[in-house]
Amino acid sequence: MTNAKLQARKTKVVARGQGNLYPIYVDHAKNSEIWDVEGNRFIDFGAGIAVCNTGHSHPKVVAAAKAQLDKFSHTCIMVNPYEVGVELAEKLTDIAPGDSDKKAIFVSTGAEAVENCVKIARAHTGRRGVIAFNGGFHGRTNLTMALTGKITPYKNLFGPFPGDIFHAPFPIECHDISVKASLKAVENLFKVDIAPSDVAAIIVEPIQGEGGFYAAPVEFLQALRAICDEHGIVLIADEIQTGFGRTGKMFCCEHSGIEPDLITMAKGIGGFPIAAVVGKSHIMDAPLPGGLGGTYGGSPVACAAALAVLNVIEEESLVSRSAQIGAIFNDRLSQLQTQYPSLIGDVRNQGSMIAIELFKDGDSEQPNTELTQAIIANAAKYGLVLLACGFYSNVIRFLPPLTISDETVNEGLDQFSKLFDHVAKN
Repeated sequence: MTNAKLQARKTKVVARGQGNLYPIYVDHAKNSEIWDVEGNRFIDFGAGIAVCNTGHSHPKVVAAAKAQLDKFSHTCIMVNPYEVGVELAEKLTDIAPGDSDKKAIFVSTGAEAVENCVKIARAHTGRRGVIAFNGGFHGRTNLTMALTGKITPYKNLFGPFPGDIFHAPFPIECHDISVKASLKAVENLFKVDIAPSDVAAIIVEPIQGEGGFYAAPVEFLQALRAICDEHGIVLIADEIQTGFGRTGKMFCCEHSGIEPDLITMAKGIGGFPIAAVVGKSHIMDAPLPGGLGGTYGGSPVACAAALAVLNVIEEESLVSRSAQIGAIFNDRLSQLQTQYPSLIGDVRNQGSMIAIELFKDGDSEQPNTELTQAIIANAAKYGLVLLACGFYSNVIRFLPPLTISDETVNEGLDQFSKLFDHVAKN
């Protein structure tokens, strides 16, 4: 079987809305490497969009999932629960930032986690409004599309969306949006659109994912915490892409020292379809019994895999390893920036959440979307899996597995330098 034949089959039976970035069909994968059905090898700098933090097919994760399958695969945690689900909830509430007593719920996807945060916040406060930020991404369901701060491709053609959702600018230094301006916009919402006494929640990504890997400044997150405390608003940290060691902390909001009221968790939690909301107990208990849940939430196989992932993160010191990997990327990409200062406007990372932003003629007002698209389009020819993102689709993001070796990192970056040279000069 060839990639081309499989792509032709897929095009006939899968809706175009669920497209694929690369016409490369995976045969097997191990750690930070993928092999397609034609035997070609690729270095994975995407990790399934920050899912495979412990690498592809880590033997301890595989063993845990297989062992659980030998026992049972599903009973529904809301019908006949199981110890592995309780154990994972204990672990997640223990590692979540802050000293407050916490509880957890399990769902299947990150978007479900976000939706349930809104439900919980509204039940707790008795209020309606939710404030999100421009450029933020929170999912593809109707409510989470409303929260997402970017039209194309996520919201285009899909309205109308739920009401009582409000957006403010996200502080981005390289685009001249200051913390002061962003906070002033939030205060303006309180004067123009919705009273703070009617706001249930503010939701924020500590680092915007799809929005371009922009880190929220520490003082911004601390100010949001203070605003929420002042007005009785629930602060939701969307850690779906930033969690589980990705940024050099177990959770990104630890860099700022704040404790969110609710945290969304998914992706790197286990490599299986599982997501969670973890939050302060008195807030989490606001919904009545039966108000939260889902048939597949907290799959026993996924719970077993997630526990194995958490053990691997601890045993292999992957939180600190994330910072080491990020430092290598930052150094190598900064060297590339010196060669192309008019094209690479910014190199940034927090741990192994790494990005370069591409401009035309060194002008931050001219995002270089065309160069970004060309790099992605040619990545496979250089044996790489790369992802783009950004409000203007002009950011290349790097999300390597936290188990990747220095040798493979440098091999991949050698190839990326060649790729960038080729595209920039043609």
